Amino acid sequence: MQAATLRAPAAHRHALRLSTDHRDGPTKRARLGARKFSWTGPLCPEASAGNRQRPVICLHMCHMRTTGRQCRHSLIQFRCSAATHPQHDFNINQFEEIGIELTKKLRSFYWFCRPHTIIGTILGITSVSLLPMKSLDDLSVTVLWGFLEALASALCMNIYVVGLNQLFDIEIDKVNKPTLPLASGEFSVATGVLLVVAFLVMSISIGIRSKSAPLMCALLVSFLLGSAYSIDVPLLRWKRHPFLAASCILVVRAILVQLAFFTHMQQHVLKRPFTPTRSVVFATLFMCCFSAVIALFKDIPDVDGDGDFGIKSLSVQLGQHRVYRLCISMLMTAYTAAILVGASTTNLYQKIAIVFGHGLLAFVLWQRAQQLDVANKTCVTEFYMFIWKLFYAEYLLIPFV
Repeated sequence: MQAATLRAPAAHRHALRLSTDHRDGPTKRARLGARKFSWTGPLCPEASAGNRQRPVICLHMCHMRTTGRQCRHSLIQFRCSAATHPQHDFNINQFEEIGIELTKKLRSFYWFCRPHTIIGTILGITSVSLLPMKSLDDLSVTVLWGFLEALASALCMNIYVVGLNQLFDIEIDKVNKPTLPLASGEFSVATGVLLVVAFLVMSISIGIRSKSAPLMCALLVSFLLGSAYSIDVPLLRWKRHPFLAASCILVVRAILVQLAFFTHMQQHVLKRPFTPTRSVVFATLFMCCFSAVIALFKDIPDVDGDGDFGIKSLSVQLGQHRVYRLCISMLMTAYTAAILVGASTTNLYQKIAIVFGHGLLAFVLWQRAQQLDVANKTCVTEFYMFIWKLFYAEYLLIPFV
């Protein structure tokens, strides 16, 4: 009779019992409603000294009636290899190593993109894209999408140009800029080629999809000039010649960014006839001067590597001090002209912004220039980055012209 009461339907076999071969271990039970969970002994072999065998865990499933009668359970045995085998051990150090390696690659990619040029592209295109706007009514989803197409394609082309230059300047950069990823070996040549080709394809694809003639013109000219500037084949490698090198940078930074992207927003996005405004004319002329300064000044700290590899930059031919004084004179002349343009403006708020803004930038430039040691490569490099900051600030002032 007692044996009969221990029988139960198979549908009620739901309780869990875990037991190991360590019969001397403590027994613990947990009761949740009508279910019982029990196990006997430790779950890991390390808890029992001298036992080298893997434990066998038994699962007994049975449902507990409210009367306290137990039903027959089924036995499931399996080996706890997942918890004890060394190859499945959870090693947090592996995740830390992956995170460190990923961070290193992202940092290398960041420097591969030459971030100061990326910031200049973002600010330049954003500022120029605002010039055709006559009121807040011009802002729409279509305008925003047209701006994003222009910005994305220009950034991809920017990465192509600076990446291509690094691919052909690896040996020179080992002298001039040894921390760049290709020169330092953080990126292989194959990785650099893959990145350059990928961003070129993305840039051209975005331009074709936009169906904007001004945008495609800007991208194709940037591609041709950027390639001619860096590729080391006969009739190219224009960076070896000061005039051609400066012309490449001037055309892209001063003319294409101002006129092509202005036309893209005004003609293609806003559907208006091309009519150059006072601000876009001022921006084009001012940035011609500024871009020439950037093209000349960037070679001042690189005279050692350029001279060793036959790059006849103006700094190599004339000397660092002469080129430095020429650059400062050109910038001060540009700021003086900008102040005169601001003084001739009839709008009081525009006059204050243009005159005060350019006067302040000219004063800061002059102060920094008096403290520069041209013979110190580190100081010259820092001053070059300071010129880029002045370049960024100018795009904040151009909409007020």
